[in-house]
Amino acid sequence: MRLVYEKLLSVLGHQHWWPADTPFEVVVGALLTQQTRWSNVEQAISNLKVHSLLNSDQLAGADIPKLEELIRCTGFYRQKARRLKNLARYFSLHGDALYDRPVEDLRKDLLELDGVGEETADSIILYAANKPKFVIDAYTRRILGCLGLSGSYRSLQEMFESELEHDTEMFKEYHALIVEYGKQYCGKNRCGECVLVEK
Repeated sequence: MRLVYEKLLSVLGHQHWWPADTPFEVVVGALLTQQTRWSNVEQAISNLKVHSLLNSDQLAGADIPKLEELIRCTGFYRQKARRLKNLARYFSLHGDALYDRPVEDLRKDLLELDGVGEETADSIILYAANKPKFVIDAYTRRILGCLGLSGSYRSLQEMFESELEHDTEMFKEYHALIVEYGKQYCGKNRCGECVLVEK
């Protein structure tokens, strides 16, 4: 897994991800990015900022129809508005102490929230709580598939986590590199140019 990281880094350089001003903005982005492009999430986050709704207390008390309108651009906006409000309540209730909790305890609690799956929970843990948890997304699965590797979310995650040093910044960089590489190569069917697969 380290060799894949080095190859991606040599092709793309450092990504310095995730773009957010606060940990809670990361939380919001992690939920909104489900089944949509990041450009749509950026628009929704901008809308929330304009209406001073990008903190957990304000968002938890937001009017649902107003929230739906602000995040409409991300798709599934009715479902996401309800889930976002629920997630905001959870963060409002527990405060910043959440980010200090042990990884597996935080992960377990996040997964119990409506609309928070493994990828979303792990994105929150890695990018908002700044704790080492490797995120497996569709691009990761696709790239690993090309390398002849497959499995459940947890088995793929364990493969990365068992072979790499548990370094939060490196996990962030690695995930960002996978996403960017996936967009540039896998998403555009540039398989013949892939540096990861032996020719």
